[in-house]
Amino acid sequence: MRAVLQDRYGSPDLVRLGEVEKPALSDDRVLVRVRAASVNAGDWRRVRASPWLVRATEGWRRPRSPLLGVDAAGVVEAVGKGVTALRPGDEVMGFRMGAFAEYVAGRMFVPKPSNLSFEEAAAVPVAGGTALVALRDKGNLQPGQRVVINGAGGGVGSFAVQIAKTLGAEVTATTSTANLDFVRSLGADAVLDYAREDFTRTGTRYELIVDVGGKPSLGAMLEALEPGGRLVRIGAGKGALGPLGSFAAAMFRKRVLRQPIVSFIADLQHEHLLTLKELIEARKVRPVIDRTYPLRQTAEAIKYVESERARGKVVITI
Repeated sequence: MRAVLQDRYGSPDLVRLGEVEKPALSDDRVLVRVRAASVNAGDWRRVRASPWLVRATEGWRRPRSPLLGVDAAGVVEAVGKGVTALRPGDEVMGFRMGAFAEYVAGRMFVPKPSNLSFEEAAAVPVAGGTALVALRDKGNLQPGQRVVINGAGGGVGSFAVQIAKTLGAEVTATTSTANLDFVRSLGADAVLDYAREDFTRTGTRYELIVDVGGKPSLGAMLEALEPGGRLVRIGAGKGALGPLGSFAAAMFRKRVLRQPIVSFIADLQHEHLLTLKELIEARKVRPVIDRTYPLRQTAEAIKYVESERARGKVVITI
């Protein structure tokens, strides 16, 4: 089968299209013929080994597996004998390493929302699931509370604005000048241009801040919280240590300084995907696609996501 491969760390230009064996099917997995996949920040970070800590899990000198991509949507071709929830012919979405390929085999797949195309469904799993975990599970967001989505123009941020509204929150979103109208269209109650306005200096206090963008400083964001509020930080963080540095800082502030900060990389489960499916089919949440690329142009898609100019999600068609 055709698959996008990475033989060594470096520029996305090193990514190539090659031929590999179709993945083996085990008892608890489904084999999916991939129709579309989407690019996440984790993909370019893995390609470049940035932060450096990526090498600890993916391979010190070169990637242990050459396969790339996580999000996928497609059609079930075969199921393991232990699988009862899906059957051949079902249209599904989910995630599994190696999604930038014609086939992928994994456990984390659920029925595709009936009102989405394969391209739209491929945009959902990681970004939508991360936003859901940040707001509901880590942030404990309640109806009527004020929340800031700091960095709302990308994949995770665009889902976070919509999910926060479904949870009954009053949503303030920050984004770049170019994305102001886009973020308003997602339903945010207030949209701030972070190049001109600092939400921590408006005098408003929030029950929850979800930080996707990385600015302003941790201290300033913590000061913008209501008593009992919480700051949830998403992603790999900055610097050579990436998440390790972020988690260490969060642990120090939480345990030593007793500050209400949570830093995480989502551990997504079937329940998260099924909740997103329900929200999408109820037309409360929708994925937004900026651009699509054919499989042979995956390197260009990865570079575009790395540029941080994407408005919503970037999808690979297969």
